[in-house]
Amino acid sequence: MMTPIFSRVKHCRIAIIFLVFVVCLVAPAMAGTKYLEGSPNLTAYIAGTDQYTAGSDIKIPVVIQNTGINTNYEVASDIVDRADVPTTAKFVTVAMEAGDAPIVIKSDPQMIGDLASEAQETVTFSAKVNADAQGGTYQIPLNISYTQYSHVAQYGMDTFRYYYEPYNVTVTVPLSIKSEVIPQVVSVTSDSLVAGAQGYVNLSIRNIGSLDGSKATVQIAEDDASPVNPVDTSIYIGDFPPGSTVACQYKVAVASDAINKTYPLDVVVIYQNDEGDFVSSQTHTVGVEVGSKVDFAVLSSLIEMSPGSKRTIRVEYQNTGDSTVKNAEARLSVVAPFTSSSNIAYLGDLAAGQTAVATYQISVASDATIKEYGLDSEIRYNDAIDDTYISDPMKVAIDVKNPTGIQGIVSNPVYIAVLTMVIIGIIYAVIHMRRKNEKKHDNTPPVRR
Repeated sequence: MMTPIFSRVKHCRIAIIFLVFVVCLVAPAMAGTKYLEGSPNLTAYIAGTDQYTAGSDIKIPVVIQNTGINTNYEVASDIVDRADVPTTAKFVTVAMEAGDAPIVIKSDPQMIGDLASEAQETVTFSAKVNADAQGGTYQIPLNISYTQYSHVAQYGMDTFRYYYEPYNVTVTVPLSIKSEVIPQVVSVTSDSLVAGAQGYVNLSIRNIGSLDGSKATVQIAEDDASPVNPVDTSIYIGDFPPGSTVACQYKVAVASDAINKTYPLDVVVIYQNDEGDFVSSQTHTVGVEVGSKVDFAVLSSLIEMSPGSKRTIRVEYQNTGDSTVKNAEARLSVVAPFTSSSNIAYLGDLAAGQTAVATYQISVASDATIKEYGLDSEIRYNDAIDDTYISDPMKVAIDVKNPTGIQGIVSNPVYIAVLTMVIIGIIYAVIHMRRKNEKKHDNTPPVRR
């Protein structure tokens, strides 16, 4: 006869076996799913803004979606779940192309891995919008390559072989470029612009954009450390429709330390867009040719004079700059021991490299120290826009020295005194001899006949 404890254990075992049997009847053991059809369906769109400006470096975030859905499948206890399903896109790689859009794609193809049904991933591409890009909406091609599950072969009870096929699909995303004024500098000229002076810069500017800018102003600005500094900074041109060209002239000043070369100058157009806002165009940098500073040189050799002398000297000047000067007038600064009755000479117009000769009346004091002197000379002139300038001082070298030869004898008072005494002595001797001869003739007896 069983004890009560053993009787209860037996009854528990029976209950557990019964429950397991009931569960097996309600749910099939090891039920699996078999997908009868389906495939990935990949779409794309640009996240955030899709409108960009000409000439800008941009980032394009593209969202890749898999909207493929498994709608026809079979569930059975004798089916083993597959490792992959037909709607999963495996090893997805996305490559962006420019198409007919005015952009340059800088990024290589992007890999995003597996993309299951109803999943999405974001890839970002770097690009550059062309500086002359016209406004509008462009379709950007995306080439998507991936691998898709095809079918599986079963060998025995627990051996399976999966088969995959490669696919390529191209989708497009719309990318918008803003319509705007895009200035193109057609030509740049400078009117005899030289260092240390003012002059004019002439610009011809065309609107190669797709927007009619209203109330437009063309502005110029100094570029970094350029020696070309605008005096006139802006010119109002009004409406600036696409394809139109305007001519603008600006007065600029050039630093005196500039050299003969081309310097940068920034150009920008401020205009009112279709929304009524005033905006700035892209800034363009142009080159402005600048000549060397106007300068002159004295070509004449050393001028010799002596104390107490007076003479007309000739001084030759040369325009050593890169531009023509007008109405040039030379001046010689005369200081003791020199004096002058005429120390200004008109030279006229002098082209670059041209020479001219000035004449001055110069006197040297009789007590002048014997040495070499340097007299300052400068040239007053007008530039291409008739502004008046005075050149840097130049030196005219004059060597005051004792005279030699006849001139030295004549100009020396000692020599003159001795010469005078000699001449007087000679005159006295001649007179004395003449008188002696006359007396001799008076004492001669007359001749008898």
